Amino acid sequence: MLGYIWGAMLIVSLICSIYTGKMEELSSAALNGAAQAIELTLSLLGVMALWSGLMKIADKGGITAILAKVFSPFLRILFPDYKPKSPVLKAICANMAANLLGLGNAATPFGIVAMKEMQKENKTPEIANRSMVMFVVLNTASIQLIPTTIAAMRASAGSKQPFDIIVAIWIVSFLSLFVGIITAKCFEAPVERRRLHSNRGGKNGNNR
Repeated sequence: MLGYIWGAMLIVSLICSIYTGKMEELSSAALNGAAQAIELTLSLLGVMALWSGLMKIADKGGITAILAKVFSPFLRILFPDYKPKSPVLKAICANMAANLLGLGNAATPFGIVAMKEMQKENKTPEIANRSMVMFVVLNTASIQLIPTTIAAMRASAGSKQPFDIIVAIWIVSFLSLFVGIITAKCFEAPVERRRLHSNRGGKNGNNR
């Protein structure tokens, strides 16, 4: 889907530039944008490598296990289908810790591990269960105590105070997480019933 969207944007841009006679500006913007993307990637590489390494050390050192105990009352409400010592909750805790530090890219590997573990226990592999949906909400609308990635981007753009948006990020991320969790919980029961009904229908069809 993203490929179609980007393709459509490129085609529209090309048509508009031809129609307005600004092909030269379009070519220049494309080249400059590519160069700036490489510069931004390199500027973020050091920060991401540092925090990704620290997260790996934290995982090996047992810090994620400690976080699992700290977050366990909260996770028990959001993910009642898993036991406290489940590898699913361990991966979720690591993902939450990375998101709290504002490390979206560093959180991705832990998120993938959590999803794989959830899929192993999913009784309907072709349909996401309620825990998988909740995790996507939790991962997408997460609270960022230290917006590392955004601060690094602001610093690379020349900001003298890259962390001066931290209070606004706390407020926005908390509100988005609160709304996301409430919405997911409101739709959790009917969606779960529909999923289980679909699963029973599929089994009956296979038996026939």
